[in-house]
Amino acid sequence: MALTIEEIITQKEGQTFDCKSVQIEPKALAVPIVAMANADGGTLAIGVSDKTRRIEGVDGNEKRLNDLLRVPFDFCNPSVRIRCEYIPCKDYEGKDNRILLMHIPASGQLHTNQADECFMRVGDKSKKLTFEERLQLMYDKGERYYEDKEVYGATLNDVDMNLVNDYLQVIGYSKGAMEYLCENNDFVTEVEGKQKISTACILLFGKNPQRFFPRARTRFIRYEGTEEKVGAEMNVIKDVTFEGTILSQIRQTISYLETQVREHSYLGNDGLFHTDRDYPQFVIQEMVVNSVCHRAYNIKGTEIQIKMFDDRIVFETPGDLPGLVRPDNIRHTHFSRNPKIAQFLKSYKYVKEFGEGMDRIYRELNVNHTSEPKVHLDAFILKITVNKGTNKLIENTPDVIENKEKVSEKVSDVIERLIENHQKLIEKLTENFVGNGDKLTENRKKILILMINNPYISKEELSKCAGISVAAISANITAMRGKYLNRIGPDKGGFWEVIIE
Repeated sequence: MALTIEEIITQKEGQTFDCKSVQIEPKALAVPIVAMANADGGTLAIGVSDKTRRIEGVDGNEKRLNDLLRVPFDFCNPSVRIRCEYIPCKDYEGKDNRILLMHIPASGQLHTNQADECFMRVGDKSKKLTFEERLQLMYDKGERYYEDKEVYGATLNDVDMNLVNDYLQVIGYSKGAMEYLCENNDFVTEVEGKQKISTACILLFGKNPQRFFPRARTRFIRYEGTEEKVGAEMNVIKDVTFEGTILSQIRQTISYLETQVREHSYLGNDGLFHTDRDYPQFVIQEMVVNSVCHRAYNIKGTEIQIKMFDDRIVFETPGDLPGLVRPDNIRHTHFSRNPKIAQFLKSYKYVKEFGEGMDRIYRELNVNHTSEPKVHLDAFILKITVNKGTNKLIENTPDVIENKEKVSEKVSDVIERLIENHQKLIEKLTENFVGNGDKLTENRKKILILMINNPYISKEELSKCAGISVAAISANITAMRGKYLNRIGPDKGGFWEVIIE
C-alpha cells in the first residue's frame, strides 16, 4: 500500500519507517538498510530531512541518487533486495519534485555493511550487534525460511482467491489476485515449470490450512480454581478449539475470550460509575495476535494453548522468544519470526507498529493495577502469564471489615443496587415523597440527592452544597441512619448508600 506525501511527513520514525536526506553518504545509508533487513523490514523515505521533515526531494541530485540506489548492492553483504517507488511532491521551494521510497523486506539472511558490521532495527534506532548477538541472530534467522518453505502437495486449488481479493482491497493493490501471489512475498513461485505454494500463503489464504498443518490452531481451556489438575481431579470446565486461516483464528479467539472476561462496575471518588475488567481489552487482543503471529510453525507437535484460571491467563506458544528478544528486553525489542504474516496482520490493523505492542501491554496492566507479565520457556514452549486485575472498590475497603470474603460480597451487592436504583431514587426524592412515617424535610431530601449523585461526599462538602452547617448535616444524618441511608465502610474511605422504599 503506497504512502501519501502527507503520511510520509507525519509518520513517526520507528521500527519500520525512517526518513533520510538525499545528501546522506552511501555508506551511512547502508546502516538502516541492513538493520531493517535483519529485523522486520521497513521503508526509507529518501529526500525528506530526518530532523526537520523538510521536503528536499531527489530531483536535481541525479549523481547522488544513483549512488544511493547502488547502496543495497555495493554497500550491503549479501545484497539486499529492495523495491523502489517514487512519490510526486512539492519541495520546500514549492517546485515539483519526487521522494524515493526504498521498501526493504525482512530477510532470511544475516546482512552486514562494507565494514562487516551487523546492525538490527530496534525501535527508531539501528543497533550495532555484538559478536554473540550476531551469532544468535544468524541462528534465529534460520527459522524464517519456514514461512517461505514449500507446502508439499499444495496447489493453487488449495488457495481461497476470495480471501486474497479481500486482502488486496485492504492494501489497495490494483492488480489481480494471481498476479499478487506470484509477484509478492514469494507466496507462489515456479520451479522447473511447477508452481510451489509457500507456508505463509496456506496459513493466510488457504481453504483448509489444517489439512497441511493440523496443529496450526488455537485452543482455549478454562480451569476451575488456580491449578491445572488431571485424572479424577480434572478441573477443565471449557475446552474450545479455533481453526481456519490465521486471521480467522485471531478473530474467533478474541471474540470468545471477550465472553470469558468479567467486568466490575463501581462508584469512583468523582461520584461517577466506572467499569473495570479482569483483563484489559487491548492486552487480550495483543496477546492472542502475538501468539498466532510469532509462533514457530515448524514445531508441529502442539497448538497454541490459552489457559484461563481464576487468577490468571497463561498463553502457551510453540517456540522460543525470537531473535534478540529476551525476558529482560521484551518490552522494547521486536523481531518477527514470521515477518510476512506480521505484515499481513499489520494491514488489518491487528498490529499497530512493530515493537509497540508489548510496551503498551505493560502500561495497560499497570493502569489495571496488575503485575507485569511473567515470561519463561518450558521445553520449547513460550509461556507468558498475565495476572487478573484488582477490583478498585474492594481494594479501597478490605480493612474495615474482618472477613474479606464478606466484604467482597457485600460491596458487590451494594454496587449492583446503586447502579440499578440511582435514577429511581432521584425521581422519588424530587416528587412528593414524604418518608417512612416521618416528615422528610427539604434539607434531608437535598442531602440524600447529594449522596446519590456522589456516594463519597463528605459532611463538609454536604454543608457547602446544602447551605447548612456541618452540625446540622450531622444531626440530619443521625436522624436518617437506618431509615433512609447506610454508611458502607469507615468514615474515611467509605461511602453512602441511600435506601428509600
